[in-house]
Amino acid sequence: MTLWTASEAADATGGEARGDWSVTGVSIDTRTIAPGDLFVALKAARDGHDFVAQALEKGAAAALVSHIPEGVAPDAPLLLVDDVQTALEALGRASRARSQARVVAVTGSVGKTSTKEMLASMLGTQGRTHASAASYNNHWGVPLTLARMPRDTQFAVIEIGMNHPGEIAPLARQARPHVIMVTTVAAAHLEAFDSIAGIAREKASIAEGLEPRGAAILNADIDEAEILRAAADAAGARIVSFGRRAEEYRLLKVDVESDTTHAVAEVNGRQVTFDLQSGGAHFAMNALGALAVCAAMGADEARSIEALGHWTPYRGRGQRERITLAGGAIELIDDSYNANPASLKSSLSVLAAAQATRRVAILGDMKELGLSAEAMHAEFANHEEMTHIDRVHCIGPLMRALHAALARDRRGEWTETSAEMAARLEDLIEPGDIVLVKGSLSMDLARVVDALRKMGKGAEPDA
Repeated sequence: MTLWTASEAADATGGEARGDWSVTGVSIDTRTIAPGDLFVALKAARDGHDFVAQALEKGAAAALVSHIPEGVAPDAPLLLVDDVQTALEALGRASRARSQARVVAVTGSVGKTSTKEMLASMLGTQGRTHASAASYNNHWGVPLTLARMPRDTQFAVIEIGMNHPGEIAPLARQARPHVIMVTTVAAAHLEAFDSIAGIAREKASIAEGLEPRGAAILNADIDEAEILRAAADAAGARIVSFGRRAEEYRLLKVDVESDTTHAVAEVNGRQVTFDLQSGGAHFAMNALGALAVCAAMGADEARSIEALGHWTPYRGRGQRERITLAGGAIELIDDSYNANPASLKSSLSVLAAAQATRRVAILGDMKELGLSAEAMHAEFANHEEMTHIDRVHCIGPLMRALHAALARDRRGEWTETSAEMAARLEDLIEPGDIVLVKGSLSMDLARVVDALRKMGKGAEPDA
């Protein structure tokens, strides 16, 4: 199906179309580009203009550029604009303006991507659904997601993130959601904010993009709940709360086994149960909020609950795998994509509840926590979850504070880098272990996960 014609893209961006082309997709990466895509030459770590010729050779139908790159013919299929980032945003806004889809935007300090994936699964059983890829939630990820939205989309799920103040509201105004959801507010990116209340105000600014008569699905259990409610109320939103203290979607009970979660909730005065094929009370909380979103989007509750039962975590965000070793097997909890204190606590709870010969955590630094970072790492030595974990291995200068604070009987190895830890794994991991791997993205814990997989004779994600 045609996504953009040359004339449509030119009208949307105010650019000059060279040639009469049409595209079926939008890409920013020549490594994954598909024939028929529009290649967007963004300037990030490297200038995308350097890859335009390669993109066209790989079958790109056209390229969005601010000048004709070296090695590209003047009559090549191009869309010439003054600024590529600005043009991508304009393309995203035009896509949103022409769409009849019901749109939800999700933000939060923890659980954005998992909740987005839940919603994509739940809504995907009830209509043509478009969702952000991976964690495409920033200044280029949101407009790219919008620009990629097929014309016949019925439901769209947009993830919105931030690192600094003032980032969320402009992205929300591009997405123009009918429903917004804030999963939670917690200590993340504290380097850029004066307090958690400041983080809450930034998350609450997602309401600035809400469509008239829209709905706000908000976590009732956090200390900053009133900040979220005030912003939603100022936007004229219909407010729906979820959580253990919520009025509309109240979580009554959660039973977690090693790889399943059973939840009981009260929804507007009636009892509802749902199951997840992954262990974790935090997943149950996000799923409850997702059910509230689906109702606000006009989706059927029973079908939403059924789809939840088939959802499994995204790779790097709690996905579980069994890895066969000589003499037995280990279970891996791959939560290596990112970390902050709230998400680490949730992950340690999952590990603590697991059934295994030994429970082992391999933890990397949590970044962007400001001046209290070392103390926040060390505090985990005294958390209740730690009493159920047999061995903790630590990676990075901040995690050295936790390593020093741990009781001797559970203190494992410390290394400066993930590469060093990966090289030691064969001496640290035994058949019968369940192993949690978690840390901030820049710590490259994926290297540890890959090394664990290579120890095995094969691994299959748990269904």
